Amino acid sequence: MRTHTPCQNPLPDKLYFKIGEVSEITGVPAYVLRFWETEFNSFKPKRTSSGRRLYRKKDVELVCRIKDLLYNKKYTIPGARLHLKKKDPPRDNQSLAVSSLKEELLKIRALLD
Repeated sequence: MRTHTPCQNPLPDKLYFKIGEVSEITGVPAYVLRFWETEFNSFKPKRTSSGRRLYRKKDVELVCRIKDLLYNKKYTIPGARLHLKKKDPPRDNQSLAVSSLKEELLKIRALLD
């Protein structure tokens, strides 16, 4: 039985990758990448005006994590979706600002005590 390895090599220093490049880097066929876009809400590559997909480094890293969960750890797609939600709770700009404000307030409190 062949085991699939996630992306262990460092990614090239680029801002965006085309779907063919991501396919080559990760070893996941392009049609599977397109399917995963429909199955995983957190996986949405940017689109050009002509409709081409442009993947950022974080997208490529997410493909590697999904591939590892599905191929190596034998998760189902719903199971992998749940696992990713638990690991990466959605954080918008407002919640990031609140958490950084909370950290600052805790530091001030520690100084006052």
